Amino acid sequence: MRNIMPKTLIILVTLTVLTGCATIMGKSAPENLNIRSNPEQARVVIFDESGTKIFEGKTPTSLSLEKKNGYFSGKTYTVKIIKEGYHEHTVTVGTKANGWYIIGNLIFGGLIGWLIIDPATGAMWSLNTNQINATLESKEGAMIDPNRITIVLLQDVPLSLRDKMVKISQ
Repeated sequence: MRNIMPKTLIILVTLTVLTGCATIMGKSAPENLNIRSNPEQARVVIFDESGTKIFEGKTPTSLSLEKKNGYFSGKTYTVKIIKEGYHEHTVTVGTKANGWYIIGNLIFGGLIGWLIIDPATGAMWSLNTNQINATLESKEGAMIDPNRITIVLLQDVPLSLRDKMVKISQ
């Protein structure tokens, strides 16, 4: 029994030193991206950084995207949402270093996790967004109902209408 304890401790320390924290936490798998539009049933086309089409479908949809482009290099995607009678909506989805990579390797993975394991597995990356909600702007002009108030996020207001916005004080 006394011989088992030191061997177990050595194995645990070795495994901790030889792995990256983000990899330990299972962050190397592809991440989901959910895409919705108003109106629905818009065509979604996604291209990677090399211009290769990797997905085509209709909203609402959800798909898994790879995060790693290469060693120390994250992926970048261009998402185009298209519907006849509406202006095309384009969103860039990139990657960022995740918290397990940054802080976790300080505690668990050390230099091997920072410089080798997590960059090699892609576990250091997270998508910079997991959700796209696009409000498509009609090509024929907005239909405004003076008897109705609609609340939308600033990111969903078409650029052509933002200069017409008026700030309301609290």
